[in-house]
Amino acid sequence: MPSAPNDLFSRRPYWAKRLLPAPVLPMSRTEMEQLGWDACDVILVTGDAFVDHPSFGAAVVGRLLEAHGFRVGIIAQPDWDSAEPFTALGRPTLFFGITAGNMDSMVNRYTADRLPRRDDAYTPDGAGGRRPDRCTIVYAQRIREAFRDVPLVLGGIEASLRRSAHFDGWSETVRRSILFDARADLLVFGNAERAIVEIAHRVAQREPSKSIRDLRGTAYACRKLPEELAVIDASNPDATIVSLKDREHSALRLPSHKQVKEDKRAYAHASRLLHLESNPHNARALVQNHGTAELVINPPPWPLTTEELDRVYELPYTRRPHPTYGDARIPAYEMIRTSVSLMRGCFGGCTFCSITEHEGRIIQSRSTDSVLREIEAIRDQVPGFTGIISDLGGPTANMYRLNCSSPDIQAKCRRLSCVYPDICPTLDTDHAPLIDLYQRARALPGIKKILIASGVRYDLAAQSPEYVKELATHHVGGYLKIAPEHSEEGPLSKMMKPTLRAYDRFKTLFDRYSKAAGKEQYLIPYFIAAHPGTSDEDMLNLALWLKAHGFRLDQVQTFLPTPLALATAMYHSGYNPLKRLNRPEKVSTPKKLTQRRLHKAFLRYHDSANWPLLREALKRMGRSDLIGNGKRHLVPAWQPGQGRRAPGPAARVTPGKRRPPSAARQPKRGGRRAPR
Repeated sequence: MPSAPNDLFSRRPYWAKRLLPAPVLPMSRTEMEQLGWDACDVILVTGDAFVDHPSFGAAVVGRLLEAHGFRVGIIAQPDWDSAEPFTALGRPTLFFGITAGNMDSMVNRYTADRLPRRDDAYTPDGAGGRRPDRCTIVYAQRIREAFRDVPLVLGGIEASLRRSAHFDGWSETVRRSILFDARADLLVFGNAERAIVEIAHRVAQREPSKSIRDLRGTAYACRKLPEELAVIDASNPDATIVSLKDREHSALRLPSHKQVKEDKRAYAHASRLLHLESNPHNARALVQNHGTAELVINPPPWPLTTEELDRVYELPYTRRPHPTYGDARIPAYEMIRTSVSLMRGCFGGCTFCSITEHEGRIIQSRSTDSVLREIEAIRDQVPGFTGIISDLGGPTANMYRLNCSSPDIQAKCRRLSCVYPDICPTLDTDHAPLIDLYQRARALPGIKKILIASGVRYDLAAQSPEYVKELATHHVGGYLKIAPEHSEEGPLSKMMKPTLRAYDRFKTLFDRYSKAAGKEQYLIPYFIAAHPGTSDEDMLNLALWLKAHGFRLDQVQTFLPTPLALATAMYHSGYNPLKRLNRPEKVSTPKKLTQRRLHKAFLRYHDSANWPLLREALKRMGRSDLIGNGKRHLVPAWQPGQGRRAPGPAARVTPGKRRPPSAARQPKRGGRRAPR
């Protein structure tokens, strides 16, 4: 087993420690002068407005480097029309760090149908258009114009998900690693703390950034591979991969950029290999040729310990937007202003999601005492606090302290999910620590209510009726978000999601305990349209399930092929990377805009604007029996504005009671925050 890492805070601080900490990380020369700085050691350029809060990646990296004695400046959402805005803080003594922000810039700027979004939750007053497409690349190019020889380090989710050759759904092409387009020295992927601290200290010791090649959680480009790296050629989907005992010093050669660009089966094979090498306990480095250069992706970073995570989250954040924004409202900050992150990571492995690829499958949890201290800080420091904590969660609401119960098995495990097709018998599903945390949190003086806004993993929750009771009795504000995603086995198997039997078990418990508490509460389910492996019949069956259960969804999600995701590999290649590619399983995907719109229309079967499209589809599918004005029909035969309305069942809402989910507007998808 590879050796464990050194403590995140074990390094001797840099000399500038005596000038720190800064009350506010500077965003101008004037602020630097007020702090007595002649230069910044590290300048972080971010596509988000700067919010000094631990839910924002730039703040975490900035405050962590500051704790190590480095002077950190921030350039937030610079005008990219010229290089001048990137010179606002001068030349850093060590390096520039570049991040697109908490969201991928393309996901932030475009809808699933590739239409431009008008707003941006990470920008003052929600204004759109404050960052360019693929902003990591654009920022890097502008910095190179201003400071040709200053080291560039890429990080954040945009860089993390583009660390290898990847399918770009917006251009419908396979692009090379973002390292080459940005001409950066290093790319940091996943949880960046260990790598970024080591890079800063080693560059400060005058080690050239281009010679830093041994850090986990980093990728780099080179002309010649390191001699100590034993490379195993795994580029052929039909060949058997030879395994070496010394996994720490071996690497797998992925199909080259040229191969994955020209051969879709090779693309699916490369995606499968990358995801199989994601357990830091046994992952090997990956090598991918990009023409005249080689890309090397080192093994994933070691997870942070509870003690390290506590210190990261308790650094001296102001927990507010930078003062330069004045009274401007930043929607993403408003959403998490009174929320607390309990953990990182997700072992669900949902193929359409980026959380596992970015934060890892091993859950990293904070201590209960650290969480309680943050709640008290919110109570005492956040202006206008009303006594309500809006969320205690993370990527999921209820994976806190859930991990493999067998270190030996975990060290060897290569499963893509701990909960699919069934919950692994070695997974610890004990929710007692989380229940205790909820109870202690709501008992704090000045705390009126603790809400859970992060999505609940209901198959895990159903393993603990005590947790569901605590949740339903004390922590739901009427509606609770969960994500079945679909009703049919075909798409669920490609998503790696449980069947609706798990949903039914959880709903039975939730309804029982809500009723026992004297509360009228509802589950708000999320579903995905047009996911790989989904047929028109699957969406029809889902629409019938929704109608039978009284759901009228308002906001729905259409599948978006984001880089690195396994579902994206299915979408692009037409093959299933969940299985070996020597005997490939084909996967059909709704790609045409007309079919994607139809699948979305099935989710909103109740919207009269969708009825003409649905009627046409039902006739084509031989299901005209579902067109009519009775309860058993999916859509009516009449159309508003085209004659007298035929009689049918009317929706009723009991006066004085909460509107049922069939008429309720769903909250926006996405939970409490986007992953860093």
